[in-house]
Amino acid sequence: MGLLTRFVEPDIDRHLLTQEGEYVIDEVTKHWVTILGPTLGVVACIPIFLAMIWLGPWFWLSFVVGVPLLVFCLVRIHVEYMDRFVVTNMRVFRVHGVLSQHLATMPMTRILDISVFQPFLGRLVGYGHFTFESAAQDQGLRDIRFVPDPEGRDLTIQRTIQRAGLRASFSRQTDDDAQDGN
Repeated sequence: MGLLTRFVEPDIDRHLLTQEGEYVIDEVTKHWVTILGPTLGVVACIPIFLAMIWLGPWFWLSFVVGVPLLVFCLVRIHVEYMDRFVVTNMRVFRVHGVLSQHLATMPMTRILDISVFQPFLGRLVGYGHFTFESAAQDQGLRDIRFVPDPEGRDLTIQRTIQRAGLRASFSRQTDDDAQDGN
């Protein structure tokens, strides 16, 4: 991946431990609600720029207001796009940032508990927030916000932990087994 491409597209594969057999199970982008405000800002720029036609020699006022608003909103959309939460067969990690990049990771063995919170709006449009609890006091990966389909993503993580053999499994006793004394 080229140098310029790293600022435009997050490169998740370069963070994988492929020689140890690590592979991506789920790559999660932020829910669309996170770009709703910036998108409305971009739409608001249209009448601001159209006002340049009627302002005549004062067109620069519209330009001075419109360009910074447009740049700010486009940068916000790109920042949200570059924020990725990844579930692999070995760990969970989050990569975010455009010019500077931050990577926070937590091995599956360290995850003790996952809390999922869905605010009212999140229940309506389908997003939630994750909180990871681990034995460590200071965590680099604790809160993951605006996760689409949080119940499904939680089940994916729980299944991955179970398949890795990190949680005790039990078999359910049927009524026939209980009567037989098994």
